[in-house]
Amino acid sequence: MNREIRVRFAPSPTGYLHIGGARTALFNWLFARHHEGKFILRIEDTDIKRNTKEAMAAIYEGLEWLGLNWDEGPHVGGNFGPYLQSERTELYERYLKKLQDAGHIFEDQGALRFRSPREHVVVDDLVRGKIDFDLSNEQTHPDMTIRRPDGSWVFHFVNVIDDLEMKISHVIRGEDHLSNTPKHIEIFRALGAPPPHYAHIPLILNRDGTKMSKRDEGAKLDHYVNRDFLPDAVRNYLCLLGWSPKDNREKILIREIIRLFDLENIVRHNATLDPDKLRWLNGEYMRDLDPRLYCELGIVALVRRGIPVRQFDPAYVKNAIETSRGKIKVFDELADYIEFYFKGEEKRWKPSSISSVPEHVLSISYDDFIYDERAAAKYFTKDNESRLLALRDAFAGLDKFTAAELESALKETATKLGIKVAKLVHPLRLACTEKTVGPGLYDGLERLGKDRVIQLINRAVAEIARRRIVLKENQQSLPTITNGTKKQRNN
Repeated sequence: MNREIRVRFAPSPTGYLHIGGARTALFNWLFARHHEGKFILRIEDTDIKRNTKEAMAAIYEGLEWLGLNWDEGPHVGGNFGPYLQSERTELYERYLKKLQDAGHIFEDQGALRFRSPREHVVVDDLVRGKIDFDLSNEQTHPDMTIRRPDGSWVFHFVNVIDDLEMKISHVIRGEDHLSNTPKHIEIFRALGAPPPHYAHIPLILNRDGTKMSKRDEGAKLDHYVNRDFLPDAVRNYLCLLGWSPKDNREKILIREIIRLFDLENIVRHNATLDPDKLRWLNGEYMRDLDPRLYCELGIVALVRRGIPVRQFDPAYVKNAIETSRGKIKVFDELADYIEFYFKGEEKRWKPSSISSVPEHVLSISYDDFIYDERAAAKYFTKDNESRLLALRDAFAGLDKFTAAELESALKETATKLGIKVAKLVHPLRLACTEKTVGPGLYDGLERLGKDRVIQLINRAVAEIARRRIVLKENQQSLPTITNGTKKQRNN
């Protein structure tokens, strides 16, 4: 390409940064980087009533999070600024007068309209091919307003003027803008200027084929930021929504994508956002993180969820977080997965009656563990009470509290009890982690440490006894049916 490549992302600061907008910015950025051109950020803030500072900040922060640095624009500057449309009014006035002097503008009830030449406009789109737009019918294609009665500018006019003044070579935008393109080309022609090349990229749809709206989960880029997705993974995934490297690869480093990216490989059909595939890809990126960075990001995610990691030894925290590697796909899942490592607030159970409660149950400290109720109903049984006690004794006798020694002790205990290993694994995991799934059991126990594991087993044994007592009390308080009448049971 002989002409200098200059592309732009031109969002309006009237709401959150949509995932489709982020993908549009990404494709422009990739095209510029591939051709060693310029990526310009332009803020189209002419809608004064709807613009917000929060939306403006979301644009900047979202692009920075994705790693999409702009060569010209707000905070950076450039030779074709200012880069906020609200600061370019004088320029628009000058071009408006030029069109008025040439007879292209007329007034209609206070609004200024562009007089259409009423002709066919062929858009030679770099993605969709040549498309012939018939603008000759005034009923179906009325003359467009370029300035409202209140003096505010309409998108079509200022968009064209900015692309012209900023020497934009290629306009890469969503397919929903395709119908605007012939109108924009008419203005370029009226000004005697060549239009840029246009490339309209496919829309992003939900899995059910509907167009994504602001109410859909995952429509906001903030959704991924707040759930602690990795920006590299999200950026990689967005590349695959409408573009293909043609070799079925999915995880591709950004430098390789820049090398391969071109408009020829953008597909025409709409793209589908698949949250499960994005989570999988994010998990793949997490696997490859440097251990130190994995720990740092894990701490951020845990703190965000209110886990008091700062109260624990850094080495313990690092080891606990490391047990999740390869097991979770998003850092937002980390707290639920390893929260048990950081629990310990002491509480005590106060039964309604203590006459039949064993002393060992009353003396146990009940920390802030919350067992999975379905799992507790299944595994906290009378048989498992004695089995857990046997495991506790076996673990208490270990000189080395390592994963290998723990596994060996558990298997030996199962053999002595004449049961399968699984009969011990499930209740033990529930006792020590609250759940039936989680990090590798023996590694997790090693990291918890001997004292804590013994404490948790004692707590589980007490919980089994407590449940049995509560069940008995409830049964005693239930009414009985005698000769068709209800009669309260005596305690």
